[in-house]
Amino acid sequence: MEPNELPTSSDYPVQFSVEYPDRELNRLTTAFRLIVAIPMLILVATLGGGAWEGLGDQARRGAAVGAGGGLLFLPPLLMIVFRQKYPRWWYDWNLELLRFTNRVGVYLALMDDRYPSTDERQAVSLDLPYPDAKKELNRWLPLVKWLLAIPHFVVLFFLVVAGFVAVVVAWFAILFTGRYPRGLFHFLEGIGRWNNRVVSYAFVLVTDEYPPFRLGP
Repeated sequence: MEPNELPTSSDYPVQFSVEYPDRELNRLTTAFRLIVAIPMLILVATLGGGAWEGLGDQARRGAAVGAGGGLLFLPPLLMIVFRQKYPRWWYDWNLELLRFTNRVGVYLALMDDRYPSTDERQAVSLDLPYPDAKKELNRWLPLVKWLLAIPHFVVLFFLVVAGFVAVVVAWFAILFTGRYPRGLFHFLEGIGRWNNRVVSYAFVLVTDEYPPFRLGP
């Protein structure tokens, strides 16, 4: 990018998207989605993660390393502050866990009727930058990122409430038409994008670039 060139909307380092299912969705599994998803919800719970959770739960899980795993927050924070390093395997763990929990979240939101895979990407694309901690990350900023992200937590709380209503409307639409309303789909995709940017900034700590207040790419 040229020195005087303004960044475009697609330049934010955390990229998230969900492939729109331009086909008729399975009405039976849609009708009983919460029941069908129980095995995956149990698996997510044992990992200590969450799929598009409420902001309070996301913060608590991001800040703790449970016995079953979960997002690694405190170890990378300490390594960045004291050693200016971000171990690659910690990054890989957080990335793959976020990808998996997002697949579960997309399935619960009825945006894909394929059962969530533990390793294949399916319809969900999530990419985070692997940071050069010495050159790209401020060693002290991780101590206050959660505080700086509070405005996002407030906005996301209301977005999650609206997203729940959107999923209920989509549930009826799929049962009657077999199709997911495109507008609702992209709205929910935007909530997922916003949430992943905030989590990546405040808890996964892969970027110091403040998340934008927008649903779009």
